[in-house]
Amino acid sequence: MTNDLLNQRLNKILPKIKTHVFLSGKGISNEIPFYIFDYPPENELQVRNYIDTLTRIDLKQELPNRNIVVVNLLKFLLDYIEYRGYSKKLLQIAALPDNAKTLKSLKSIAGAEKLAGYFIETVMDCKPELILISGVGSVYPVIRVHELLSNLHKYTGLTPVILFYPGVYDKTALRLFGKNDFTLDSSTNERNHSNNYYRAFRLID
Repeated sequence: MTNDLLNQRLNKILPKIKTHVFLSGKGISNEIPFYIFDYPPENELQVRNYIDTLTRIDLKQELPNRNIVVVNLLKFLLDYIEYRGYSKKLLQIAALPDNAKTLKSLKSIAGAEKLAGYFIETVMDCKPELILISGVGSVYPVIRVHELLSNLHKYTGLTPVILFYPGVYDKTALRLFGKNDFTLDSSTNERNHSNNYYRAFRLID
């Protein structure tokens, strides 16, 4: 994807998300209003700069009375670890020579269900009208996005959630950094992946 094409897609975000239809979460036939904006990982800095301008300037001007919450997953994860009093334990884990054991220990501390619970306490309790999530690549593979989203579905209701995703989303599969992260197979989903299934729309094609 060229920079010009990415800029064209980025420039379509604000006009779309500031509409009443989008913010009401009712324009998608009773589906959960989860959206993914996928982009090439090599354009991470460009998208970060866009998100910063969008949240710091554009949305405040266009939607001054709306409660919009921005969640950077890296900060979210670190806040959760501190909140649970795991900072000291995290330092011990980081010193482990075995990377597999380190990852396993981190996931035991910050599993998707636990993080979803913290998300509800810190984000949903604020009664947001729009949620923007970034920082996906910074927390992989500790946080697997499809697992987190799957655990949030029943709590977000009609609140639109936009995930900025450094990879490819084709409505059936997520490929973080161009690699397979999770694939939805309709023939095996309910049998093998019922806990991982989620529904999401591409924000901008």
